[in-house]
Amino acid sequence: MRNFLAVWAGIGLLGVLPAATWGQKTTVQINTHSIALNCDDVSSGLCTDTYLHKSYEGKYVGHDEPSLLFYSDTPGAGNSSIYQLTLPKDSPVLPTQDGRGGTWNFQLRPAFWLGMAICDSQSFPEFTDKCDPDTDENIFDDADPHSPHFIGKHPGTAFLEMQFYPPGWIGSPQLIDPQNYFAAMVIWSFSQSGATGLFNNKACLDQLGGAETPNFAVITKNGVPLTPANAGGVNFGQNNLDLTNVLSMAPGDKLLIVIRDTLDGLEINIKDLTSGDSGSMVATHNNGFGQVRYQPHSKTCNIAPYDFHPMYSTSTEHTRVPWAAHSYNIAFSDEIGHFEYCNSADPNTLNCTVPGVNDPSGLDSDDVACFTPDQSFFPSAPFQQIGGCLSSELDFDGAPYGLNWPGTSANQDALLHADPIRFTSPVLLDGEGQLRNYDRVGFETNVNIFEANCDFQVTGNGCVVPPPGVPFYPFYTIRAGEANGGVCQWQEGGALIPGTTNTFGGSATTEYGPPLFLLYQTGRHSSGSFVNDNRRILNDNPCKRDLDDSFGGEMPGLISRGN
Repeated sequence: MRNFLAVWAGIGLLGVLPAATWGQKTTVQINTHSIALNCDDVSSGLCTDTYLHKSYEGKYVGHDEPSLLFYSDTPGAGNSSIYQLTLPKDSPVLPTQDGRGGTWNFQLRPAFWLGMAICDSQSFPEFTDKCDPDTDENIFDDADPHSPHFIGKHPGTAFLEMQFYPPGWIGSPQLIDPQNYFAAMVIWSFSQSGATGLFNNKACLDQLGGAETPNFAVITKNGVPLTPANAGGVNFGQNNLDLTNVLSMAPGDKLLIVIRDTLDGLEINIKDLTSGDSGSMVATHNNGFGQVRYQPHSKTCNIAPYDFHPMYSTSTEHTRVPWAAHSYNIAFSDEIGHFEYCNSADPNTLNCTVPGVNDPSGLDSDDVACFTPDQSFFPSAPFQQIGGCLSSELDFDGAPYGLNWPGTSANQDALLHADPIRFTSPVLLDGEGQLRNYDRVGFETNVNIFEANCDFQVTGNGCVVPPPGVPFYPFYTIRAGEANGGVCQWQEGGALIPGTTNTFGGSATTEYGPPLFLLYQTGRHSSGSFVNDNRRILNDNPCKRDLDDSFGGEMPGLISRGN
């Protein structure tokens, strides 16, 4: 194992990096029509799913997240994770409105992300207004209301999604880019009492678009956010709306991503190993990060400056976000189920008016949040001139549920499909500065909560993967061995990706396993177990890194603020 602290101490300045490449030449634009970050909406494609499946107004919300979970009892596993990731390229064939062209990444996902549980003393379950970070003393998962570890006594919890947005279309938050990826640190909080079910005050719900709210900051080259990160946009801390400062990354670029805690707050560093460029963000009040105050009886919505830190020390089945649908802490997750074709949409309501090729029998109830080239605000070429809807899939007829993924065709894959996302298992930084592998992995998806016949409250019957009638559901495989330079990588898609060495049963059914009953608080002195996910945990990590040659000369170029 390598001593990470010693490597980090030798890091140089950004000024010594190689010159910029194509990945930095961008026409990034402000996206004035995105609604992806409004969680109180059926089209809330980028929010953390809550266990309620509904907004405070009773509307259905949610989305589909096939995920990989990483477990270790080693201290540091819950507050540091280091990945290598290759951004997937798109099909060389342009997508077409009739669905016969190539499939691009924006049609498979609005984003993919890396996750971690975070302290927020003003978030669910609102039992206490204290949250000491980086400790497993925060594990409260007992069903007994008389236990000192009753789940309802959990400190307030938020969830980090380090999100990456594919280029080429209008469907990404805040910014859009015709050719490059960008990324953002997003931390989701939930303003509801687990004991009473009482949501935050009406002013907050109306002003912030619901009870689930984000701190959102685009990763920039100098670490200064474009706008105040907090959910209300309250202007404290530093910010500068300079679009040339956005870290733009080209498809195919290889990234080194470091997520770890610092004195100032959780820090993310990304080094683009292909272009030599770097970017960062720290979840500190100095960057405008803040918490929505839980004041259900107030007439005003108040946001206080706040430094966000990781919730736990380790990452196990017991380190979770008690209001989230998923069971995880450290995780990689894809966001799918947010693109189906629409030939024309109302520019005012964004409802589809002329159905696309996926709806031969006519419009469906989920054909909303739709963007089409005939709208005056739709971006012109080189953005792809394709019409589609971003709403959460309720009938599984969109592009992500067809044979449109890498590894689903032996003959046409390289021509018509995008490359798979490829990434290494993360490694952690223990208390002595040593890099270590995570011991175990798990596969998990929450697709069953969208299935009409899933009995999520009692038996778990009908909670299956893939949903009935769905042609295909993506799963994770491994590419390892000499053919891959001796490095083991995860990849997502089908079983036919060239170089695949382990398919974990060769289908989504075998990989994601049985329904998972997960404990949630249901009242001041009550709790219950409900099915939100299917999960299968392995007894080992089949894709560990060689720590003796883990990062070589790749670490220099990143900057840390230290412990």
